[in-house]
Amino acid sequence: MLAVASRAVRRLRRTLEMDELAYALLSHTGGSFGFPEKYEFIVKRHFQIVYLEEFLNDKDAYSQKIQVILLWWHMPKIDRELLESLPNLKVIGSSGAGVDHLDLQLISSYGIKVTNTPHVGDDATADVGMALMLSSAKNIPEGNRIACSPETSHFDLNWVGDDITEATLGIIGMGSIGYSIALRAKAFRMNILYHNRQRRKPEEELAVGALYCSNMADLLQQSDFVMLVVNLTPETHKLIGKHELQLMKPTATLINISRGPVVDQDALVEALTNRRIKAAALDVTYPEPLPRNHPLLTMKNVILTPHIGNATDKTRQKIAEKLVSNACAIIKGFPITDIVTAP
Repeated sequence: MLAVASRAVRRLRRTLEMDELAYALLSHTGGSFGFPEKYEFIVKRHFQIVYLEEFLNDKDAYSQKIQVILLWWHMPKIDRELLESLPNLKVIGSSGAGVDHLDLQLISSYGIKVTNTPHVGDDATADVGMALMLSSAKNIPEGNRIACSPETSHFDLNWVGDDITEATLGIIGMGSIGYSIALRAKAFRMNILYHNRQRRKPEEELAVGALYCSNMADLLQQSDFVMLVVNLTPETHKLIGKHELQLMKPTATLINISRGPVVDQDALVEALTNRRIKAAALDVTYPEPLPRNHPLLTMKNVILTPHIGNATDKTRQKIAEKLVSNACAIIKGFPITDIVTAP
């Protein structure tokens, strides 16, 4: 009898604890776009999860309860209709650093705070930037194709790639990810140039041996590899266009790990076709994925990856934890640094 009573008490305690948890709206679970099932435990420590379909099927039950929306890579979509249906919504937490998918003016007009998870994925993204540069310079994808092809009978010993060691790397956008790339490039004894809205501290430049270019044109003209690591803003939309590509060396490679619209893709296709630049390695495009007949998909001097900058299990779990901890702090009235404000 005591054991039965004890179990009943534990169940009651769990029920009461669940009733005290705030409600968080997520898009859906699993699959290609949903919140990963293996990270759900992180959310459930602090929130009761309501998935979008569940909410839409019974708005009366949940509309007053939901205080948090947790976006997993832009899902669910935030629009006026959704905001109108959640009168007690306090915070929208967005995974990743970029918030160009959100109408910040609209959200702030409802008195709702927006948080993001900057810096958590810096190292993973920097690793991908270096991997793309190395893969392009050393012809890794094409080399793999040749080595595995049933038609291959011999290797062309005069087929060569490019050096990374002591080459010049131009980093456009020397924020935390850009600086992480510079730290890695230093190990390759690369000559590092950078262009940024604000110059970094002298001791930071010295630590990686980076030289500041106040004029982006100077960086483009000197670099063997140009790495784009900027946020997408109205100022950086098509930052690299026909003019900028013409400034680059014909032996140079463009690497983009920021956002697709930072590059004018039509101008890039033209530059690659005409060998105005040697190659491109892109983790981001617009749209994503590209139409299956897009010329970038079949160019041998192009490497494409499916926006995998911070796609490691360790990093994604940290992002989920940061996403949840930020939302908890807002609900409890604690100060946090990862607040995004409307421009």
